[in-house]
Parts: sequence; C-alpha cells; structure tokens
Amino acid sequence: MKRVLFILIALISVVGFSQGTNSFEEGVNSYKEGEFQQAIASWSSVLESGEHSTALYYNLANAYFKNNQLAESIYYYEKALQLSPSDKDVLNNLAIAQNSTVDAIEAAPENIFESWYNNTVTLFSFNGWAILSVILMMLFALLFLWYYYSNSSSKKRLLFSGSIAVFLVAIVSLTAAFLSQNHLKNSRFAIIFAESSQVRSEPLSRSEVSFRLHEGTKVKITEQDNEWVRIEIADGKEGWMLKNDLKEL
Repeated sequence: MKRVLFILIALISVVGFSQGTNSFEEGVNSYKEGEFQQAIASWSSVLESGEHSTALYYNLANAYFKNNQLAESIYYYEKALQLSPSDKDVLNNLAIAQNSTVDAIEAAPENIFESWYNNTVTLFSFNGWAILSVILMMLFALLFLWYYYSNSSSKKRLLFSGSIAVFLVAIVSLTAAFLSQNHLKNSRFAIIFAESSQVRSEPLSRSEVSFRLHEGTKVKITEQDNEWVRIEIADGKEGWMLKNDLKEL
C-alpha cells in the first residue's frame, strides 16, 4: 500500500511539473507574439501552482511592463531580486521601470559601514550564501585531510594555512547568510499599487496629508495599526497610509 501511495505521489509531481513547464512555454510563446496579457495569465498559473524562480518573476515583470502595468512589473522585479540580488538583467530592467514612476526619490546618503554592509549582505540571497558556506566547509575538510596525511613539512605548512584561510572565509559566508536571512525577516518592503496615495501624519483619515506617493514606488513598512501602515521611503520621509494601497513583497 505504501509503495502504491509513493508511486501515485511521484506521478502527481511529474504531471504537475509537466503542466508547469507547458504553461511557462505557452507564456514564452505568447510574449514573443506580443500577447502580453496571455503571457501574464500563463506565467501566473505557474506561480499559483507553487513554483517560484528568478526566471518566472523576471518574465512576469517584463510582461507586466510591456502591458503598461507599472506597479505589477516593479513588484515582480523586486521578487526576482529577492532570489537573485545581483542579477544584472533584473537590476537593469528594474531601473528602467523605476524611471517610469512619478515619484523621483533620492536615497538618503549612507555612511561607509552601512554601504559596505548592504553591498555585502545583498551580494547573494540567503540560499546563495548558505550554498557557498557548504562548499567552503567541504573544501576546508578536504584541505585539512590532505594536510593531515601529507608527509612533506613544507606542504603541510601550505595546506594548513590554506585550510585555515578557507575556514575563516566559510565563517564569514555563514555569518552573511544569517545576516541576509535576518535582514529579509525584519525588513518589510512593499510596492504601492494605488495610482495615487495620501501619506498622512497619523493613522487617521482626518489627519494632515504629509505628502503623496504614486504607483510603483517602493516603501518600507515600519509599523501597522489596523488598516493603516507606517511607511518610510528612501529619502527618510515617513508617514501613514492605507494598507490596501500597497502590496507587500
């Protein structure tokens, strides 16, 4: 009975994978033919099946941008970057999409430490840092065993130094993996989907309007009060806006 159940589960997985692949290819063909709405529908069905990948998010973003749906395109470019933070194609297309937004927001200057920290931690995703850590630890073990069984004193010194250096880099990589995961968990970002949204001084409809933001702008959520969220934008300005006006990444 267990064997039959296992075979059934395997068959369902294969069928699901095949359907996802077919839908993805259908989306590619629709995109090439300029049928962007159909491409969006095909790739969205793949997303709804539980598949998540940089390529899927990237293609969805491209289709939304071609379909003049700016907020959706930026949202999915950002989702792609969460999986592949240093992907040049995603970064370039995101920059193009952001140039089409109404809000021109200059980021607040960072000090040297903040710049180094952000550039280092976001160099890879959590999975990327974790995989690198495992590879480095395996290399360390290999070098250490080679050192242990080597008979040459000069080679032993070289292998020992090399293994220690690799071990230290592995520790740095592992630390970066945890920092990346912690950054992702503790930082709530969102994209504004409303065409225009009022940012108020308090989480009240009658409070003063501090400024306005428009679709496609990325914000950081720092607090929530029922249907209101406190947001911060890249230049440091803060305020309250309706949660329904944005979509969290």
